[in-house]
Amino acid sequence: MPGYLTTHVLDTARGMPAEGLRIVLYRLGGDGRRKLAEAVTNADGRTDAPILPREVFAAGTYELVFLAGDYLRATGQAGVEPLFLDEIPIRFGMADGEAHYHVPLLLSPYGYSTYRGS
Repeated sequence: MPGYLTTHVLDTARGMPAEGLRIVLYRLGGDGRRKLAEAVTNADGRTDAPILPREVFAAGTYELVFLAGDYLRATGQAGVEPLFLDEIPIRFGMADGEAHYHVPLLLSPYGYSTYRGS
């Protein structure tokens, strides 16, 4: 059974899921960067469906771009321009074509972290 990719964004400064944050997924390869999907997080800070579902999943190198600046502005956390964090790209590889990959983002106006979740 093919794998799939999910993501989740938590606003650590507010202690809650980051609702309304736009995310873009790209596949990287010899021909450059190709946009595969775009989604917005729901009230739980997740996308409503896997951002890369089973039917189109393939091993390879990918990049999730979290448009954090728009979210921080909308929630009153932006501060002065230019923002310290605006677009957050996370580049990662998925080698196992049958695995569930989960790439969460823990976000605050001045820092973030990520990891391979479950």
